[in-house]
Amino acid sequence: MTNNVNPLLRMQNIKKDFFGNQVLTDINFTLGEGEVLGLCGENGAGKSTLMKILFGMDVIRETGGYSGDILLNGQKVEFNTPFDALEAGIGMVHQEFSLIPGFTATENILLNREPCKKNIVSEVFGDRLNTLDYKEMDRRSAAAIEKMGVAIDAEMVISDMPVGHKQFTEIARELSKDQLKLLILDEPTAVLTEKEAEALLESIRGMAARGISVIFITHRLHEILAVCDKVVVMRDGYVVRDVSAKETSVEDITKWMVGRDVQSAVVTEARTNEGARTIMSIQNLWVDMPGETVRDVSLDIREGEILGIGGLAGQGKLGIPNGVMGLYEAGGKVTFNGGEIPLNNPRKCLDSSLAFVSEDRREVGLLLDESLEWNVAFPAMQIQEKFLRKLLGGLVKWRDEKGIHEVTQKYIDELQIKCTSSKQKAKELSGGNQQKVCLAKAFALEPKFLFVSEPTRGIDVGAKALVLEALKKFNRDSGVTVVMISSELEELRQTCDRIAIVSGGQVAGILPASASSEEFGLLMVSKVI
Repeated sequence: MTNNVNPLLRMQNIKKDFFGNQVLTDINFTLGEGEVLGLCGENGAGKSTLMKILFGMDVIRETGGYSGDILLNGQKVEFNTPFDALEAGIGMVHQEFSLIPGFTATENILLNREPCKKNIVSEVFGDRLNTLDYKEMDRRSAAAIEKMGVAIDAEMVISDMPVGHKQFTEIARELSKDQLKLLILDEPTAVLTEKEAEALLESIRGMAARGISVIFITHRLHEILAVCDKVVVMRDGYVVRDVSAKETSVEDITKWMVGRDVQSAVVTEARTNEGARTIMSIQNLWVDMPGETVRDVSLDIREGEILGIGGLAGQGKLGIPNGVMGLYEAGGKVTFNGGEIPLNNPRKCLDSSLAFVSEDRREVGLLLDESLEWNVAFPAMQIQEKFLRKLLGGLVKWRDEKGIHEVTQKYIDELQIKCTSSKQKAKELSGGNQQKVCLAKAFALEPKFLFVSEPTRGIDVGAKALVLEALKKFNRDSGVTVVMISSELEELRQTCDRIAIVSGGQVAGILPASASSEEFGLLMVSKVI
């Protein structure tokens, strides 16, 4: 397994500063052939930056490079581009997808490595006129998909895929490479259901058995213990622990990550809200969202409650908020606060004091090239004319820079967003901190009703508790009705009052959060399609 004399990978004294922050300081660890290393740390601890260095990402070179040494099989290497790393046998599945939306899964899996065959024209004029060998492409992509143990439609176009299947396509692409020695998985299970995640863990075990080394980054610490040989814990740019997985526990890792004790999640004391009026009534809703089709959902939401919506991937739970908020074609009837909300009209929803935090923070949630201030304040400025100073009855308007700064700083403090300042660009933040900015943006709208979809996707254990507590506080202090959609049942149980389970594009049932996991599990598989 591990050869400490001459391991497959050795990282020595790695240092990196990034946008004025010292993000990595003297990082040292080794990884043996066929060994699985779990890399843990809160958002902003430096995990993704360290992996970008190992994978030769352009952003490292463009920001002044790094210091320290990377040794592969005892030889010093320096990857200037990801192509150098790929050639050396290192693959990486990133936290954010890098797929071509208009291509099928097979075409993405074999991109730039497509098998070709000769034809009459190419025999005469040369190999450049060879044609693609589609039969061989199908065979190779099927073999890569089979290695994962999870069935995905190889012919489906990426833009039509549910988010979990996009993740599997990324992983299959790496598994299809013959020279693969080391695979870096950055939050691979964040978008997967428990069943899909278990299949992936089994796949990681299979990779290790074939001699492929794996660096596994995840915030689901039980997965680390289930599949890893060793655990490296980072905090504030340092390695604070490097231990055998057999000699540690979720509690220990959590303590090392955050530098404090984090209480294990307990189911919240659910409120019944039985006397509350119905603030939103959804009747016979259908939504044409690829991979998350809603067929016939009827649901009454009580004023002031936190309602959870759960279910397996692809069963329609994500389609509900996307349909109500007008992001995908929808039909049926939605009434809010006594009036009907027209479907397929996002602006009408926003004008009615509804807000939505999307599960897709990069494509829908953020202005990546803009500052945190602009991200937080812009929707409220555009929709409600907040943070604007006016003259001559509104004929002349200009931005209230002080107000914008104050509201952004308020949420940076409340949500503990790790950044250099409120002027920092959203794209420079870690994934979990970007997610907090999406929440801040919704809070700044001061809505009456908030849909929040996968609010803790890719967020570490310390930040997760903080985000869920922020949602509860927002609900209780502001009286805002919250509907929270999540793939993680335990997260819903510790946050919500009631939980609706969606299966087969319909509501299979609604239970109080205090109901047992087994009861929820039965609902999840009741109408599965």
